[in-house]
Amino acid sequence: MIILRDEQRITRLATIAKWSNFVGMGALIAGLILAFTNVDSFANLVLYQLIALTTGWILSQIGIYLSHRYLRRPRPDEVLDEAVKKVAKNGRLYHYLLPVSHVLLTPEGIILFIAKYQGGNISVAGDKWIQKGVGLRKFFGQEGLGNPTREAEARIDIMAKYLRKHAPDVEEAPIGAMIVFTSKGVHNLDVKDSRIPAMHYTKVKGFMRQTKRPPMPQADYEAIRAAFDEKAAHLLNKG
Repeated sequence: MIILRDEQRITRLATIAKWSNFVGMGALIAGLILAFTNVDSFANLVLYQLIALTTGWILSQIGIYLSHRYLRRPRPDEVLDEAVKKVAKNGRLYHYLLPVSHVLLTPEGIILFIAKYQGGNISVAGDKWIQKGVGLRKFFGQEGLGNPTREAEARIDIMAKYLRKHAPDVEEAPIGAMIVFTSKGVHNLDVKDSRIPAMHYTKVKGFMRQTKRPPMPQADYEAIRAAFDEKAAHLLNKG
């Protein structure tokens, strides 16, 4: 399997995550200090406190969002590499290069991986996702689970639009999605009722072996590969 990854983007966003966490924490501490400062010392004390706390909260949320994707080890892209490399030996895995973060191209079609790091007890019934067992981490220090089903469907639409623009000769590309939980901290995962295939990363290999699809026309595959490789040209041309 060929893995193409935008290492420069990962490094850049990891650095932003570190600074967002650092500066955000500093701003929050400053806001707390102002709360205990003599009111007579500053005419606009409440305004300064509000600015500090708001800035700190915004930066901390940015830091949380980016940290789980670009600082947390193993990163989602690394987990997906291990999950699929033995069952997609003829595949090309694109990380952070296309409109969707994790895209696998094989002669049979395209798979979009919706990586979720959230832990706890996760269940789904139709389109309704529920996360329990994480306590206050649900509100502090962890991004919400959201609705992975709708996220996957939105990513499919985004990829279809991308192909219509960059591979217009392909009339209909087989695009599928998989919701993959990449954390070892998932205590209970009840996702059998999900409309979009959803599973822990340890189950991906078995699922892909059981769901074989017929190959797409060779001309379509080559056109899609060219459209994807265009975004990875700086990696493919190295050396």
